[in-house]
Amino acid sequence: MPQLPSLSADDLRSYHAQIRQRYDAFAKRGVKLNLTRGKPSSAQLDLCNQLLSLPGNGDFMAGNIDCRNYGELAGLPELRSLLATVFGVTADRVIVGENASLSLMHDSVAFSMLKGNCDSERPWSKESRIAFLCPVPGYDRHFSICQEFGIEMIAVPLNEGGPDMDVVEKLVAGDAQIKGIWCVPKYSNPTGTVYSNETIERLAKMKTAARDFRLFWDNAYAVHHLTAERIEIANIDEACARNGNPNRAFIFGSTSKVTFAGAGVGVFASSKGNVSWYLKRIEKRTIGGDKVNQLRHLRLLKNADGVATLMDKHRAIMAPKFDKVLETFGEHLGSTGVASWTKPKGGYFITLDVMDGCAKQVVKLAKEAGVELTPAGATHPLGNDPHDRTIRIAPSFPDLAEVAQAAEGVVLSVLLAATEKLLAKG
Repeated sequence: MPQLPSLSADDLRSYHAQIRQRYDAFAKRGVKLNLTRGKPSSAQLDLCNQLLSLPGNGDFMAGNIDCRNYGELAGLPELRSLLATVFGVTADRVIVGENASLSLMHDSVAFSMLKGNCDSERPWSKESRIAFLCPVPGYDRHFSICQEFGIEMIAVPLNEGGPDMDVVEKLVAGDAQIKGIWCVPKYSNPTGTVYSNETIERLAKMKTAARDFRLFWDNAYAVHHLTAERIEIANIDEACARNGNPNRAFIFGSTSKVTFAGAGVGVFASSKGNVSWYLKRIEKRTIGGDKVNQLRHLRLLKNADGVATLMDKHRAIMAPKFDKVLETFGEHLGSTGVASWTKPKGGYFITLDVMDGCAKQVVKLAKEAGVELTPAGATHPLGNDPHDRTIRIAPSFPDLAEVAQAAEGVVLSVLLAATEKLLAKG
């Protein structure tokens, strides 16, 4: 494969014509493929179909708790204990919520806006402005929460070992209106980045002008490995406590991509002060969560070993899809000089970086050829990627044959957009 930027004008025109021909032939297949969101496939959901018959007729007691009734605002103690082993916090500091961690994150921001958190002098809504740091590339739903509440988003670079801590430390030390930072510390959405121990320690101990500053620690992919290596990261809860900031981390997670995506359980975990604060807020809107759903998860998963065994089955389905995308990118884009991509060891996404100024065109071309991609810019606050180069690839939902076709369509769209851009430059 030629280095496209180094081709002569004549050779570039010839190569462009070849790619145009291949792209048109692909588009004529009439495929309808979707790589937009990180949804589990039907095969993954089938792994937990036993949930549909659990807990079973007559099985409604968890210890001395009748799961059919009101109560247990923080969730079933046994399930809290199980999930505490996954998220690294003692069981008494775990709250089991409804099906999505996103709702817990949203509520944590909403409660802070309306009431302030347990370290706030006043509700955040009473401040002159509120800002969050947003490592980029990042998760579009985090940005949407900020946008919903009028929170200013300050983009900071996401490096190989996590957010650029020199930038983060300077910003939080000098601005008391910066109240939080979004973090996906393990197999980040969308890059697959794993935060280094050094980064986690610096986040835990850094000086912040706002005493009520919070790490919104979205550990969504804590057990979602794509290789035999089960990567572990430093415990943020322990690091914050050790550095005299026990309330700093709001930890979130769920079983959404472990069991049923639409019927899992969400998790909020933190310090005793933060847990008391959160429970005080939610007791005004609920008498207790869906304990029958919690019980069926307890019956299915049983313990930490049960979670690990189930996740190995997920990996067997997911890993070949990621391997196929990476193989296709490597074969057709590897030496062209117009694209690079991440090679995640876990999570649900691959980040594809194309030539500056080409991401929107790649997404447009892919759609016209029958391959739906996440909108260009979704990886940045307000949908604004200043370089127009980053695209999130989500291979999980289609079957393997469809993933192979979709990756081919993406490759052709990248090459066509790049050659068009290079030819326009003259």
